[in-house]
Amino acid sequence: MTKNSFIETALRTISLEQDAVASLKTRIDSSFDKACSLIIECTGRIIVMGMGKSGHIANKIAATLASTGTPAHFVHPAEASHGDIGMITVDDVVLALSNSGTTEELLSILPVLKRKGVPLISMTGSSASVLAQSADVNLDASVEVEACPLGLAPTTSTTVSLVLGDALAMALLEARGFTAEDFAFSHPGGNLGRRLLLKVENVMHSGNDIPIVSTDTPISETLLEISAKKLGMTTIKDDSGKLAGVFTDGDLRRVLDQNKDLKQTQISEVMTSLFRSISANALASEAAKIMQDNEIYSLVVLDNKQDLEGIITMHDLLKANVV
Repeated sequence: MTKNSFIETALRTISLEQDAVASLKTRIDSSFDKACSLIIECTGRIIVMGMGKSGHIANKIAATLASTGTPAHFVHPAEASHGDIGMITVDDVVLALSNSGTTEELLSILPVLKRKGVPLISMTGSSASVLAQSADVNLDASVEVEACPLGLAPTTSTTVSLVLGDALAMALLEARGFTAEDFAFSHPGGNLGRRLLLKVENVMHSGNDIPIVSTDTPISETLLEISAKKLGMTTIKDDSGKLAGVFTDGDLRRVLDQNKDLKQTQISEVMTSLFRSISANALASEAAKIMQDNEIYSLVVLDNKQDLEGIITMHDLLKANVV
């Protein structure tokens, strides 16, 4: 094969799978709606099953369902016949994947499922197959041709099954009103969990760590407060104790350009009175977005009465691995 042949084969494969996925849209009908209803009404778990390559896809679908608000797990059909079928209860729903619809390991456990009265959703490439006909509802995952030139290796068919499984999971996610915070509880580890669970209050500076000066403080003394608190900025409060503004390293550069007298000029004359803020309850990732969008280094944290509660900086977010 030449390099051109490699590319031609790759492009042909992508086109075949792309066309198969596109044709899937015409088969999202009342059967899909019924399958979603069966799962929504399930008081137990969704048991996803499949052999071979279909088993790998089934495993992924189970994982996607579980992480998006639909309790699910994978049970190997061959192991089910040797005791693992005990994992399936009358409160569960089984989602069985088989391109042919004649997978022996799946067919062998059908009588037990029927006897238990466990609802069965099949995902097959043949609506006339034994598995499809035995199911309460069949999801049509048929394809005209596999991308494999031999027509043997499951390629297009597994792609379509995977997409159909994703469509099922996303439909259920929206129906349940599943939120980003719900998603985070399923992904507490790593950066994803930190971005979705960590709140501003978990990383902000508060109490005595907040740099504060009064409006009549000279710039020179203000710089001492900034240096002492090491946040690259300070807040300024008026005589009533209300937050009047902020003064940052950027403001200092502008002051120096204007040749202001640092000992005589009060901070109220050069402070920034319009500043960005956030609540302590907000996600830390939201604070990161505000800073990035506005090209600023820090945010003032205000409570529901608009009183000063803390300071959060980009450095804090970097240390927490939020960005």
